[in-house]
Amino acid sequence: MKKQVLVTGGAGYIGSHTVRQLGEAGYDVVVFDNLSTGSPLAVLQGRLIVGDLGNLEQLQQVFYKHQFDAVLHFAASISVPDSISNPLQYYSNNTRNTLNLLSCCQAFGVQKFVFSSTAAVYGEPQENPVREQSPTSPINPYGCSKLMSERIIQDYSSASGLKHIILRYFNVAGADLSGRLGQSSGKATHLIKVACDAALGIRESVGIFGTDFPTPDGTGIRDFIHVEDLARAHIDALRYLEQGGESQILNCGYGRGYSVRQVLNRVKQLSGVDFQVFELQRRAGDPACVVASGERIRQLLGWQPQYEDLDIMLGTALNWESKCLEREKAILREQDDLPDKCFNFVELLPYKQKLEDIRHASVVSVVR
Repeated sequence: MKKQVLVTGGAGYIGSHTVRQLGEAGYDVVVFDNLSTGSPLAVLQGRLIVGDLGNLEQLQQVFYKHQFDAVLHFAASISVPDSISNPLQYYSNNTRNTLNLLSCCQAFGVQKFVFSSTAAVYGEPQENPVREQSPTSPINPYGCSKLMSERIIQDYSSASGLKHIILRYFNVAGADLSGRLGQSSGKATHLIKVACDAALGIRESVGIFGTDFPTPDGTGIRDFIHVEDLARAHIDALRYLEQGGESQILNCGYGRGYSVRQVLNRVKQLSGVDFQVFELQRRAGDPACVVASGERIRQLLGWQPQYEDLDIMLGTALNWESKCLEREKAILREQDDLPDKCFNFVELLPYKQKLEDIRHASVVSVVR
């Protein structure tokens, strides 16, 4: 009999890649997602239940109707700037809803829990690479909301039989290599997605937020991880718990970083488009450099990343965004809203909102 797992946020970017891998690995997957940033077309395996973790009664009904062996918890708000302007939303959606989920795990006897956390819990690291034992001192509400959730999970585990893996992500990038899945939210602010949008003419320019950081080229340095490798880390974490492993906190990163300027220059080279780049003031809450120490996850889980090359991350992202754009243009043309020769930013500008609406309404899953 297949083991049944619940995946919250499984219609989103990272969750959907993990759901696909779970299904391919033989798990019976149930996805619970409010579709605020995800899409039903991104759920390529298992079943989708549309709901919100803030609705405890609905969540309890989902647990009552199923026999979950484990929970993988992705659902969260993730924008650092947005968390600064809307902190209560982040403590509600991230922290309180984690508490709701754990209360259901307690009530229905679920004892394996994999949590999607973030390197933002480290704040401005005093050392790089950042180790799991490095001090946690988040500098924005997003990081604080995740660290609070971590503590709730740890406290509940200490008082119960729950075993957990907390995975602290660094910067997720790329897309499914065959073009089935990718970053779908039209409002996503991830650097690589924004750069791809500029290369494809969806946006006019890209801004570098801060060029006076204490780094070699003055721009922030981040450890990027391919979404397929990150999804694989969740499968490895679940199997570790199934084999009786103890609760752990693990970094998910490659152990080397690239600067914002390096990433933008490489996207230009790969796409052949010299899009505009503007230098802007630093954003509140952005650290200068965050690079993971990924030794522990490799040793403990046997995690073996396959897509560490920056060009693979950028190339799969560009491929996905290009397919999405062409599909969205085709939909507009079918509606007689888009001229056949409309292809650059200036020409696309009048249709930008419609393109975003199409992207939000349904992930363009080119290969099903």
